[in-house]
Amino acid sequence: MSATSPRTPLTDSRPGPVPSGTVFVLVHGAWHASWQWASTQRALARLGAASLAVDLPGHGFEAPLPSGLLLPGQPDLATEKSALAGVTLEECAEAVVTALRSVRRYPKVALVSHSAGGAPASLAAERAPELVDELIHLSSFVPAGRPRFADYLTSPEQTATARGQGLMLGDPEAIGAFRINPRSADPAYVEELRLAFYDDVPAESFARWYQALSPDLPLAVPTTPITLTRERWGRIPRTFIRCAEDWACTPAMQDLMIAEADAAMPDQPFTVRPLPGSHSPFAARPEELAATLTGGR
Repeated sequence: MSATSPRTPLTDSRPGPVPSGTVFVLVHGAWHASWQWASTQRALARLGAASLAVDLPGHGFEAPLPSGLLLPGQPDLATEKSALAGVTLEECAEAVVTALRSVRRYPKVALVSHSAGGAPASLAAERAPELVDELIHLSSFVPAGRPRFADYLTSPEQTATARGQGLMLGDPEAIGAFRINPRSADPAYVEELRLAFYDDVPAESFARWYQALSPDLPLAVPTTPITLTRERWGRIPRTFIRCAEDWACTPAMQDLMIAEADAAMPDQPFTVRPLPGSHSPFAARPEELAATLTGGR
């Protein structure tokens, strides 16, 4: 099932039996939406696992588009103020908390975040640790060591080998968002987007993935500081799924986040599960991703 509107409360007051097993609450990363989880959700269902995919504010079918995105020549795309400029990290975290509340009747709730989705997911877990039984970071931001995703994205571990550093349009501060162009007609730009985020998705099938992306990530998501505590976030068991050939969140940066989180929050050190391939296993290997998510249950 998919939460198509994060601003609508997700509650189920109908009587019924208490479900069995684990439910996975899936939080997408930058420029993505709940629909990118669809293949993984089918794979989870085949394994007998329930799941709920969340659309963060400004993503999915509610995502506003810059006026020039679909026009010939894409006028002012690099300068137009984003409609998401006012979206806060608190709003994004609240969408996750709302989703978590809606599935709390399950015996176990696993909160899965991908990439930049680690910011709202971590803040949601800090705000409401009683709603989360396990944190699963799929190559996603962990703010335990450094408070902002931007602090890791500018680290030498990331900048030395990361791809896609030239994909951003305009000035994020002026636009109010980190903007990409998922309608670019430039083959070199499209290929760089694929190599950065979907390296193991064949070029001939990549169009269906990149044209489903939204252009704007609210500036607040990677730049707002997050304070985590040992008593709340730090008490939740956590797993990190380490993507071995990730060119968007490099393995070196993933290792840095894991090490710094474990040093800052030693009560529940990360269990690390390796996964081959790129930053987007939900596209390249959803069956393997589902098996990794459910491993040990």
